[in-house]
Amino acid sequence: MKILIVNGPNLNLLGTREPEIYGTTSMEDELSNLQHKFPDHQITYYQSNVEGEIINRIQEDDFDALVINPGAFTHYSYAIADCLKNISKPKIEVHISNIYKREEFRQKSVTAANTDGVLSGFGLKGYELAILSFGK
Repeated sequence: MKILIVNGPNLNLLGTREPEIYGTTSMEDELSNLQHKFPDHQITYYQSNVEGEIINRIQEDDFDALVINPGAFTHYSYAIADCLKNISKPKIEVHISNIYKREEFRQKSVTAANTDGVLSGFGLKGYELAILSFGK
């Protein structure tokens, strides 16, 4: 299975950005861990701080399942929400922190309704749990 992981704005700073919230592991290290745990899957990673670039990447349609952490776009990007609505493949939204324990504006996801499920608050393990949800 070809799995695309897409991360939104500021998630390129994982490992150094607010480690008390996001931990100290970089996404590159987590990606290596995921590729080791799921050798039968082809896992591709994409990160952008630009909304349109995220939409363009998802619309390339070269994957079987999608794991997306839209970052701050979660709370206001109707454009990404519309993009997800038009993807008929399995898709899971992941949030490293528990968005429901954070500021009020972070507790609303406009993108979640267009995914098959949401994982929030499991740290980087959320990516692994999302991949497990796709089965073999």
